[in-house]
Amino acid sequence: MHADQITQEIRTLLKERNAVLLAHNYMRDEVQEIADITGDSLGLSQEAARTAAAVIVFCGVHFMAESASILSPDKTVLLPRLDAGCPMADMVTVEGLREMKARHPGVPVVTYVNSSAAVKAESDICCTSANAVKVVNSLPDREVIFVPDRNLGQFVAAHSDKTFHFWDGYCPTHERLKPEDVQRLKAEYPDALFICHPECNPAVSALADHVCSTSGMYDFCRTNPATRFIVGTEAGILYRLRQESPRKEFILASPALVCPNMKLTSLEDILEALKRMTPVVKVPEEIRVPAKRALDRMIAIPRD
Repeated sequence: MHADQITQEIRTLLKERNAVLLAHNYMRDEVQEIADITGDSLGLSQEAARTAAAVIVFCGVHFMAESASILSPDKTVLLPRLDAGCPMADMVTVEGLREMKARHPGVPVVTYVNSSAAVKAESDICCTSANAVKVVNSLPDREVIFVPDRNLGQFVAAHSDKTFHFWDGYCPTHERLKPEDVQRLKAEYPDALFICHPECNPAVSALADHVCSTSGMYDFCRTNPATRFIVGTEAGILYRLRQESPRKEFILASPALVCPNMKLTSLEDILEALKRMTPVVKVPEEIRVPAKRALDRMIAIPRD
C-alpha cells in the first residue's frame, strides 16, 4: 500500500474512533508529519488529556503510553509497537529503588518522567528535563535521591546546593555522543552554536552553548539569530527544527544519535493499531493513583 493511501486510512480511522494521534519529537519524519500533536513525552500526555478524544494513539515508547494512561484513565491508550521500550527506564526497578530508599531514609525521591509507572508510584515527585532544576530546588530537603538518569541528575546538581544520591542509569543513545565528536564539528563549523540535551554526558554538556529539553531546542533555535546549529540529541528532532527554521542549518552532532526504539513505529503499525484497537496500555489503579500523585506534585509547582 502506498504511503499516501496508508495516511488517508489512518486519518479516516482516527475520525471514526474519536482518536488523537500523538508523536514524540524523536519519531520517524513521516510519523511526525501525520500526527495531531508532536512534542515531549509528558507534554503530549497532558495535551491529550485536555482533548475530547476517547482514544489516544501514542507514537513513542512504553513509559510514555503509561503516562497517558495515568493522566487519562478513562481513555483507551494504544501503543502501536508494544516492543518500543526505553533502556534507561528499564535500568531502575521498584525493588532497586526501595533498597535505595532504605539506605537513605526520609530522603525524597525525584524521578525523571522517563521511567515506568511503577517507579513513579514509588517516588515523591516527578520531573521533566525542562523543569528538573526547578523541581529539585522547590523541595525543602537538603538531600534528594535522583532517578534514573545520572547525566540529567549531574546537570541539575550543578544548579543546586543540595546533596544528590544518583541512580546509575543513562540514555544509551545520548551517551554515545562523545566530546571529541562535538569538538571536531565545532572546529569545522566555528560559527555554529552547539545545543544538547541534559541526558548527554556532563563532558558533552560542558561544551554546549545551550543545554535544554527538546521543546527548549525548538524555542532556542527559532529565536536565536544564529543560522547554524550542531544538535546533540536524537536525530528525530531535526524534522521539526528544519520545518520551523528552513533558512537555518542543523547538523547532527553524531550519526550515533539514533534511538532504535524511537524508530520502531511505522505508518503501517499505526494503521494496524487503529484497525485492531490494540495493543492497549493500561496502568492499574493501585499504581496509577500514587504515580499520578508524583506527577501532580510536579505540575503544582508554579511556573516562572
